[in-house]
Amino acid sequence: MHTLIEWDKQFFHLINSKWHNSAMDWLMPLLRNSVMWYPFYLFLLLLIIVNFKKNVWWWIGIGTLTVILSNYVSSNLIKENIYRLRPCNDPSIASWVRVLVGYRPQSSSFTSSHAANHFALAMYLYLSLKPYSPKWVSILFFIWAFAISYAQVYVGVHYPLDVAGGAIIGILIGYLSGKSFNKQFGLE
Repeated sequence: MHTLIEWDKQFFHLINSKWHNSAMDWLMPLLRNSVMWYPFYLFLLLLIIVNFKKNVWWWIGIGTLTVILSNYVSSNLIKENIYRLRPCNDPSIASWVRVLVGYRPQSSSFTSSHAANHFALAMYLYLSLKPYSPKWVSILFFIWAFAISYAQVYVGVHYPLDVAGGAIIGILIGYLSGKSFNKQFGLE
């Protein structure tokens, strides 16, 4: 376990302190800010409402429950029982860590709720919209979730294993909800 934690810190060091530039330093804090994504969510919601008449409200409700469940599992079940100091608060790496957000969250670092929520939504969107969208559009949902998760490491608030753990939780929850929605309802 010690070796895994050391590898995680080394990988964090690469992402946070070595692989950076001024453009990414500006972009990454914005990318992880949920307010920036409101136009995307609104566009997606309107696209679904306009193009699908049947079961659209079930789609919205189950999608919302997917995010609520992934957030609950990550924030309330895992973070409350597995405490890991966030990199931005870790005194052992304080001399080199770059914190690019205006605050230092005090909650546990493991797992990343940003990663859990966005990967849950990405998987749900992928599965529920797969029959109606080109494959490249579906893949964009995962690129979007990965970019937000990467930003969490880049700005100094999570280690790579934190976002990987959140991504796994999110993908599992999104898979279950997406498959359940398709089996029970589906968009038409």
